Amino acid sequence: MKVKRVTESDADRVTELLVLAFFQDPTWGWAFPDEAARAEQHRRLWALCLRSSVPYGWVTMTEDGGAAASWIPPGKPELTDEDDAEFEALVRELPGSHVDDVLTLKESFDANHPMDQEHFYLSLLGTHPDHRGQGKGMALLAANLEEIDELGMPAFLHSTNRGNDHRYERHGFELIGEFAAPGGEPTVGCMWREPR
Repeated sequence: MKVKRVTESDADRVTELLVLAFFQDPTWGWAFPDEAARAEQHRRLWALCLRSSVPYGWVTMTEDGGAAASWIPPGKPELTDEDDAEFEALVRELPGSHVDDVLTLKESFDANHPMDQEHFYLSLLGTHPDHRGQGKGMALLAANLEEIDELGMPAFLHSTNRGNDHRYERHGFELIGEFAAPGGEPTVGCMWREPR
C-alpha cells in the first residue's frame, strides 16, 4: 500500500472522506445529532481541522483515497486559535441546549489529553465507506506508526468509536482512561502507545 502526504490541494478530497467516515461515529454523531444537517456540519468541522494540521506535514492518505489520518506532532496545537474559535462558532449554531454539552465534551477532550510527555496525537483516522473492511485504515495507521517509531516517539489517540479499541490495541495502544459525554453516553477512550 502506498501512502502519500496530504497537501492543501488534497484537503477537500480528504475532508469529504472524513465526512463519510465519521457520519455514523458514536461521538461525532452525538455532537451533531441532526442527520439532515450533519454532513455539512462535519464538512466544516473536518475542513478546519485539516486547515490546522496539513501544514505540519503529518496528514497522510492511502494513494487510492481509501483512508486518511491526521497526526499532530509534538508541541503543536490541534487547532490554531482562529480555527478553535471557528469550532465554537460552528457548535453555537446547533439548536437548543445541546451547545453547552458539545462544548463541555470538547473541554473533556482537552482535559483528558496527556501533557506531561511529548507525543504524536492521532487526531483523525477515517476510512471511506466504499473501502471499509479491506484493512486500509489499519495499514495506514501501521505505516504512520513505523515513521513515529523511527523518531522514538510515543503516540496518543482518543477513540470516539469504542468498537475500534481492539484494532488500536493490536497496534500497541493501551487504554489509559476514558470519559463520557454529558449524560453519560457516548464514552471516549484514551489510548497511549510507547515507541517500538
